[in-house]
Amino acid sequence: MIFAVIDLGTNTFNLLIAKALPDNNFSRIFNTKIPVKLGEGTINQNFISDIPFHRGLNALTIYKQYITEYKVDKIIAIATSAIRSASNGRVFVETVKEKLDIDITVIDGNQEAELIYFGNRMAAKMTDDVSLIMDIGGGSTEFILANKNNIFWKKSYLLGASRLLQKFKPSDPINEKEIKDFSNYLNTELLDLWENISIYKPTELIGSSGAFDSVIDLIASHFNTISINENSCEYQIDISHYHQISKLIKASTLNERYSMKGLIEMRADMMVISVLLIDVIIASPFIKKFRATTFSLKEGAMHKYLGIDSIN
Repeated sequence: MIFAVIDLGTNTFNLLIAKALPDNNFSRIFNTKIPVKLGEGTINQNFISDIPFHRGLNALTIYKQYITEYKVDKIIAIATSAIRSASNGRVFVETVKEKLDIDITVIDGNQEAELIYFGNRMAAKMTDDVSLIMDIGGGSTEFILANKNNIFWKKSYLLGASRLLQKFKPSDPINEKEIKDFSNYLNTELLDLWENISIYKPTELIGSSGAFDSVIDLIASHFNTISINENSCEYQIDISHYHQISKLIKASTLNERYSMKGLIEMRADMMVISVLLIDVIIASPFIKKFRATTFSLKEGAMHKYLGIDSIN
């Protein structure tokens, strides 16, 4: 069976087309991503404005062409924060059904966190030790405390990079007072996360795709500790190297980030917010190791809906 998973994120729509194999694996056929920035300008007003609304439709029109080309048997389309919180999110879902005959399932934050866990468990060699999985989206950020067998605690926060960027409107480059104010805000918003971290004591942070893909690429571009391989789905990250990349990002202007080696254009505006989020988490005294995976919700959806646990 050929299947397609579409992850309708707040910033990016991701498409993965794969073939289900009889040994409970899948073989990747095609994948791509299109920046849509559904929350542009109005995410904190819980509304998708006209231009991003049509960007989203155009992206799905392109994806439908790929789906037809690859003779896909089953489509799994999942919408997250921007669509579920928008007053016209249902209109977007109905328009896609009418124009493209794609059925979109809108999931809540807990379901999103669960799929992120399954996706990362496929990519990362988790153990009996507790890990903290973090997924930074445009509309929300998910945290999952889990090991290879169980989720102990999970939560989705309305702390996505797009929401926070529009809320704080930092200077270019961001200044020290803004960094301090932002960190104080996050620490207040994440009180229940800190409580559960103190209970479960995760020793490592696992960053899930998205902004963490850029962390991997930036470290690979500036140091020799990471070798990018399209067949690799997890990377060990030297925390000291991460801190140097974080410092570089925070000192940069938007124009500098547009030309920064290892940082793709679509993440240039939100990367400062992303590293500030990571900085707060990596400061936990329990976190001693850091790795990142290239898997997230779309791979987790394979596990959930198709019963697939690994890849070829």
